[in-house]
Amino acid sequence: MSIDVVSLGCRLNAFEGEAMKRLAREAGLGRAVIVNSCAVTAEAVRQTRQTIRRARREQPEARIVVTGCAAQIDAAAFAAMPEVDAVVGNDEKLIGARWRSLAKGGERILVNDVMSVRSTAPQLVEAYGDRARAFLQIQNGCDHRCTFCIIPYGRGPSRSVPVGDVVTAARRLVDEGHAEIVLTGVDITSYGADLEGAPTLGMLVERLLIAAPKLVRLRLSSVDGAEMDPRLVDLIASETRLAPHLHLSLQSGDDMILKRMKRRHRRTEAISFCRNLRARRPDIAFGADLIAGFPTETDEMFGRSVLLIEEAGLNFVHVFPYSPRPGTPAARMPQLDRAIVKSRAARLREAASAALVRFLDDQIGKRADAVIETGGRIRLPNFAVGKLSAPSGAPGAVIRVEILARRGDELVAAPVHAKEAA
Repeated sequence: MSIDVVSLGCRLNAFEGEAMKRLAREAGLGRAVIVNSCAVTAEAVRQTRQTIRRARREQPEARIVVTGCAAQIDAAAFAAMPEVDAVVGNDEKLIGARWRSLAKGGERILVNDVMSVRSTAPQLVEAYGDRARAFLQIQNGCDHRCTFCIIPYGRGPSRSVPVGDVVTAARRLVDEGHAEIVLTGVDITSYGADLEGAPTLGMLVERLLIAAPKLVRLRLSSVDGAEMDPRLVDLIASETRLAPHLHLSLQSGDDMILKRMKRRHRRTEAISFCRNLRARRPDIAFGADLIAGFPTETDEMFGRSVLLIEEAGLNFVHVFPYSPRPGTPAARMPQLDRAIVKSRAARLREAASAALVRFLDDQIGKRADAVIETGGRIRLPNFAVGKLSAPSGAPGAVIRVEILARRGDELVAAPVHAKEAA
């Protein structure tokens, strides 16, 4: 019997979705659809409900199991949906015994107090999508309390996977043939504070690069520049096996809004961070999350977020229209009209799209070592996506390419023959 997993939201959810599929299959759950929910915005919760209803229509005989952040935060609401057979919490979803209990007809709601969880462990999967890369969870949860964010209540406190466990997992993944490993978590730059000796993310990265010499590329998921330790910055600037790409949690370009968000950086610090690191490693690319229409945001404040894209040199920008999340301080602040929020999000996306086009056009004529994904798609070290002009290797292979052109938001590249590369 088939087990389908639909993961909404972040890459960590997608990673955990593959682990859940394996656990549910091993438990003998039978035909089921597991909806791995997201709670980052009100729209994400709406999409979760929509996904649940669609799954019931399309697979009327399957068991519908809802898990993830939205389910953790409001288990009762999802349990009340007539389409839902079971609700599993964010901690329980990675415990094999919980899936065995569900398979045997146990409790319908398996959700604990996630704030009491103090440890995590890597749920090892070969990768999701194809063999191009492997995702390795090194951390979960968050100790910060940004005023707009509900995620700490869905994920619990920050907790790290011990260094030795991460190294062992990374070596296994390299031995299985993965050229690239992505370190993932909810707040990976807080890594290690809860472990004995308080190792930093920089220390972990350095240890991994030494312990896995055959690893072609190590990539970091979303990071908080304000938390990055000096050793990590030095490694990003100098270590060629560490991907020249960082996705930063910036959220706004205005200092007053950043203060009201309870962020840990200011505008000038974000700009200086990007400029200084780019000066040390010119090929680095920066992504960022930006929120449009945060409560009390004026046109002038919003304009600073638009300008931040150019002033910080951001290349890949994810734009989120602000939506109030019940239980967060920002939801109690004076709200903007929804039409203004949507308009600002559209303007921010236009600026982000223009920045991406400029960045991709600048890649034309350059050469890089790319990881082949499915369908002839490639991923460059700087995170840019491209298409090969001709087939050249299986997913997971690393090839030297030359960038020929841009088509929309993708690049076109040709394999460079060994003689030419020499």
